[in-house]
Amino acid sequence: MKKAVTTKSTRRSEIPKSPTGIRGLDEITRGGLPRGRPTLVSGGPGTGKTLMGMEYLVRGAVEYDEPGVFVSFEERPVDLAANTASLGFDIPSLVKGKKLLVEQIVVSPGQIQETGEYNLDGLFIRLGAAIDSIGAKRVVLDTIETLFSALSNVAILRSEMRRLFVWLIDKGVTTIVTGERGASTLTKDGLEEYVSDCVILLDQRVVNQIATRRLRIVKYRGSPHGTNEYPFLIDNEGFVVLPITMVALDYAAPKDFVSTGVEDLDRMLDGKGYYRGSTTMISGTAGTGKSSLAAQFVDRRCASGERCVYFAFEESPEQIVRNMRSIGVDLEKWVKRGLLFIDASRPASHGLETHISMMLKRVDEIAPSAVVLDPVSSFDDAGTDLDAHVMLMRTVDILKSRRITSLFTSLTPGSAGDERTTVGISSLIDTWIQVRNIEQNGARTRGLYILKARGMAHSNDVRELLITDKGLRLEDVYFGPDGILVGAARVAQQMRDEADTVASLEEIEQKQALLEQKRAALDARIAELKSEFNAASHSIKRDIALQELRKDGLLSSRRGPKRTQEGRKKWQSCGAAETVK
Repeated sequence: MKKAVTTKSTRRSEIPKSPTGIRGLDEITRGGLPRGRPTLVSGGPGTGKTLMGMEYLVRGAVEYDEPGVFVSFEERPVDLAANTASLGFDIPSLVKGKKLLVEQIVVSPGQIQETGEYNLDGLFIRLGAAIDSIGAKRVVLDTIETLFSALSNVAILRSEMRRLFVWLIDKGVTTIVTGERGASTLTKDGLEEYVSDCVILLDQRVVNQIATRRLRIVKYRGSPHGTNEYPFLIDNEGFVVLPITMVALDYAAPKDFVSTGVEDLDRMLDGKGYYRGSTTMISGTAGTGKSSLAAQFVDRRCASGERCVYFAFEESPEQIVRNMRSIGVDLEKWVKRGLLFIDASRPASHGLETHISMMLKRVDEIAPSAVVLDPVSSFDDAGTDLDAHVMLMRTVDILKSRRITSLFTSLTPGSAGDERTTVGISSLIDTWIQVRNIEQNGARTRGLYILKARGMAHSNDVRELLITDKGLRLEDVYFGPDGILVGAARVAQQMRDEADTVASLEEIEQKQALLEQKRAALDARIAELKSEFNAASHSIKRDIALQELRKDGLLSSRRGPKRTQEGRKKWQSCGAAETVK
């Protein structure tokens, strides 16, 4: 079998693209719509087909200097201008500057007779004149079904549709054709999808009374493209498509650290804190201090001059600011300085995909270095556990890809195991801190420990978390007879241990005094014995000298005076002269 050889003439090359300027759409289409070819945008009522077509023209005119023609078969130009003004599109100014032309072509079913001679020549003439008048490069036809609302001959429909698309290609314009979605086809007539080079499907679905808009590229001839469903928003700036399923595991791993905001916790994390760009989760039951730890983190980051976004899902911004003042954390000053942005919303107010879309759009606007989600367990109320898991997995990957340090809090039900989260994302987390309530001797205290911290040494101790009016503090581990003690039990045991220590010191002092007494008695006895010994020694030496003197006296008569004198001297040297006298 011969090997395939790739030469310059056979290398792959994508078709020319016409950038839409719509955030996210150009990314999943790898550059935009097929230039000079027709694209079908299909969807049900309210999915945003008309707005997408209008934004494509406005972006083209403003950002790419490509004039466009919008042909409406239903809405009046004045209504289109009013409807799109909320997106910041100044249609009258673009029309006045000959960057945009809006035409309305009214087709009444009563004016159409279904005959073999039916054709679109009249449309070609009007559309051609509009294109030539401003040198248009882009065209939108909204919505195409209106042209054939009174016809049932499929052969005529297919022939005229193909002829229209070929005519547009010959004119060299990039075209968007919008169409209403049919019951089992992409359009009511099921024709446009087959003659279009690119087909984009817009969908709005309602699950558990929550609506979510999604986009999917059904086909794209001559170009690779994203094939998943992507959530999109229509806000005051137009379309926002988030290709959140295209995030790859190729983000960088910074080696520098950021403080947790609690010095004692920094020391537990090898004295360094969190890795920059990492994801940390603080989980625990209600009232254990999760939000307080998040506030301390945000406060330290803002104090370092970094921007932070705090997404709150259970409390209003004012309530968060007020509550954090009780622990000595003033978040309001950072809000006023433009370093902290607190966004509060209920998870059930939007679908999960919409939530992530809105959050990431906010992140793009602010470009923060740190993000807090408090608590992520609230997303259980906006979808299934699987939906929440997938949504947060995408969030983690996107934040890491942008080198944003993120901190999530998660509420652990009282009946759940200590090392389990309701959203099931613990495996995605770099640092996992658990806080819990501990009841001893009729009092409740808080305990904190680190379950894991990837890439760094960390303490395995359980510490007591104290929330004071001057911030958070961690008490050293204290072991009693029955294990780790916290709160009132710790204080009581410390008092008992201190009492035992005092008693032990007093006993030591008493024993030391007794020892000193015995030493003094010993020294006195030794001195007494030495005195007795000296006295005895003195007496014995005298006796010995006396005996020697007597012996010398007996010999003095025989040996003469000289010998006698020597004996006397020896006697005197022993101190016996007095006795002798």
